[in-house]
Amino acid sequence: MAEKKKIFGFTPNVFYTGVVSFLTDTSVKMVYSVMPMFLMSIGASKTSLSLIEGIAESTASLIKAFSGYWSDRIGKNKPFMLIGYGLSAVIMPVYALVVSPLQVLILRFIERVGKGIRTAPRDSLVAGSVNGNEVGKSFGLHKAMDNSGAILGPLLAFLLLLFHPGDFRLIFLLAGIPGILGIFVLYFGIHEAKKHKESLLKKFHFSDYPKRFYLFLAIIFVFTLGNSTDALLMVKANEVGIKVTFIPLVYLISSIVSVFLAIPFGQLSDRIGREKLLIAGFFIYAMVFFGFGITANVYVIVALFAFYGIYSALTDGQQKSMISDLVDENKKGTGMGIYNALLGITLLPASLIAGLLYDKVNSKIPFYFGGSMALLAIVLMVIYLATKPKIEVAD
Repeated sequence: MAEKKKIFGFTPNVFYTGVVSFLTDTSVKMVYSVMPMFLMSIGASKTSLSLIEGIAESTASLIKAFSGYWSDRIGKNKPFMLIGYGLSAVIMPVYALVVSPLQVLILRFIERVGKGIRTAPRDSLVAGSVNGNEVGKSFGLHKAMDNSGAILGPLLAFLLLLFHPGDFRLIFLLAGIPGILGIFVLYFGIHEAKKHKESLLKKFHFSDYPKRFYLFLAIIFVFTLGNSTDALLMVKANEVGIKVTFIPLVYLISSIVSVFLAIPFGQLSDRIGREKLLIAGFFIYAMVFFGFGITANVYVIVALFAFYGIYSALTDGQQKSMISDLVDENKKGTGMGIYNALLGITLLPASLIAGLLYDKVNSKIPFYFGGSMALLAIVLMVIYLATKPKIEVAD
């Protein structure tokens, strides 16, 4: 890989991919931070709210595997990123026109298709633009920039609601601006991570991936089954007494915490191993969800959102770095696609279970279920770490 001049210690591709994610997440989180309240204002139940998220994420996530595979086949990531980010930028202002939960589902599905198209090729481009000892640090930057957008987006939504109470549609209209800016940065700032023609993926075979890749995916499946939509966290915050106008502010607390910790945790994972940080992250997640189930105190809920940010910084970048470590160079896009598809597909039953438990049993049970699945994932990850070969080489 040719050495290019770095920007703040990162390769240009990694840095500008982070900027694109920052702008896109600003756009998406402006909308997402108020979407649960908007949906309930037009007649959605907790179950339908969860189902909208589950169907959109799960169906669209199938595309992640295919887009990753085809980016490996043709040796290009940028076209998939342009299409995927472009769809998200266009859809955001269209939410201003909807009048029913079904219309939200349709638009959410199209927007998530965009995410499905771009995610695996983007992660593959990041992994292919750095040396092996900088993977955790690079995904840490991406997570930090992502979370910076997740701070600015809800903050802008809060300010708009402060001056225009209840005007969700104004938020949706203005959310398109940062998304379009992200497309310009992507088009002019990012270049393909060069791949030699002989290294391009020819065909997909399950046997091309090491056994520990599939074992890791099995652990992620267990954890994700208890990791339903964040929308229920916002609904619970509203139910304990936090006003709708302030929900975006509470939601961004987790992003503020995560943005400061994502890069240090990524660098730490490069030194001590990804598994240890994932175990810590799963444990914090379990404690946060048990806390959401137990408490009805506003201040405790706010504190739990902060700890949720620590969990996010400990896990998201490390999971992607694990996939990058476990698969060969010419299979990273497909590997990332399989991983992302698993996450999305599992979100459908996870969201449905959580929504039904919330509506049909009580508001505590879905959080107890999520915390219990995280504890089970910890046990499996400890076993995974204990059986790790001293020298791990992708088959």
